[in-house]
Amino acid sequence: MSFEVVNQVMVMKLDIVATVAIAILLLMFGAWIRRVFPVLARFCIPSAVIGGFTFSLLAWILKETNLMAFKMDTTLQMPFMLAFFTTVGLGGSFGLIKKGGKSLIIYLVGCWVLAIMQNVVGAGTAFLTGIHPVLGVMAGAVSLEGGMGAASAFGPTAEQLGVQGAFVVAVASATYGLISGGLMGGPLAKWLIERYNLPIETSQENLEELNEVKEEEAITSDKVMYMLAIILVAMVLGAMGSAKLKDITGFVLPGYVGAMFVAVIIRNFNDVKPVFNMSEKATDLIADVSLGVFLTMAMMSLKIWEISNLAGPLLIILAVQTIFILVYCIYFLFPLLGRNYDAAVMCAGMLGHGLGATPNAIANMGAVSERYGVVSRKAFLIVPLCGAVLIDIVAIPNIVWFINYFAK
Repeated sequence: MSFEVVNQVMVMKLDIVATVAIAILLLMFGAWIRRVFPVLARFCIPSAVIGGFTFSLLAWILKETNLMAFKMDTTLQMPFMLAFFTTVGLGGSFGLIKKGGKSLIIYLVGCWVLAIMQNVVGAGTAFLTGIHPVLGVMAGAVSLEGGMGAASAFGPTAEQLGVQGAFVVAVASATYGLISGGLMGGPLAKWLIERYNLPIETSQENLEELNEVKEEEAITSDKVMYMLAIILVAMVLGAMGSAKLKDITGFVLPGYVGAMFVAVIIRNFNDVKPVFNMSEKATDLIADVSLGVFLTMAMMSLKIWEISNLAGPLLIILAVQTIFILVYCIYFLFPLLGRNYDAAVMCAGMLGHGLGATPNAIANMGAVSERYGVVSRKAFLIVPLCGAVLIDIVAIPNIVWFINYFAK
């Protein structure tokens, strides 16, 4: 860490170690703030967003007053991001789809359709409001179905393709989604239940296999190192595949997307012919650390001042997206799922992760179950599986295609 004066402004230069150290301290600060203000936890605002955004807000104030600027070395942000998306891929088991029954397939296809339509709606509305269509994609599946992690990953990718302000738009949209997704899911389910006078009862639909009780798994350093080795190999192979695809076709496939799909292949091959002894808890630990550090570093480098001229069009896009997902849940998903109590609870879940994140979905469904005194076991099994893992099988390639198509 060092200081220099540039254009009469003091610049703090943070090397790679100092940047990571501050990111981790901000992550811990964000966790503390969540404990002090429970409303932030209620709306599932991540600790990384709280800590990182606090830093970027401070950086903005210091920049506007010409007191100080920051220059950070975020070299390690990409490896942490690669690791996180690779862990997502390791959870993408096709075998779980077959075990889930009809409702899981309907809900999963519904997630995939929503992810595609959010990009169609976003790009179309952006075009009508006179801004770059890729910004509409950033306010579409990238930030809504994708959440803060995808926003922080694809925003810089879009900016590298020449779309200025993409990262800020994606993060702002994801923040909106986290709040609105937590606010509207419960009321939507309540309205559906009362509107159609639904019996408060739930069905099992042969989902027992998805809820098998597993023996408690202890996390050891050996298991963490074993899973880390698999993840690193997938990261390398994915990066090589992405680079090769770009050389051959000119199509930009981010390295983290390639790593995720290599991990999907590894997971499903291992399901058919077990070679690796997968540790879910060790994988989850690596995922939590990777996401926390990479997301905090991404938020630290957020340039808030770039969104001022995009505020009006962005609000219009997000309003249209909100209306669309409400109509989609009421008139498409709810009837297909059977117009029953389980369907209403799953619609609350869809609104939660369709605008925000899987924790929003869980919170929404929990609130509905508490209100009516009946837990929809089907919803609690299907929604997290589809909304947190299986959706990315289609959602991420869809995002990559839209960005490449409109960035030409």
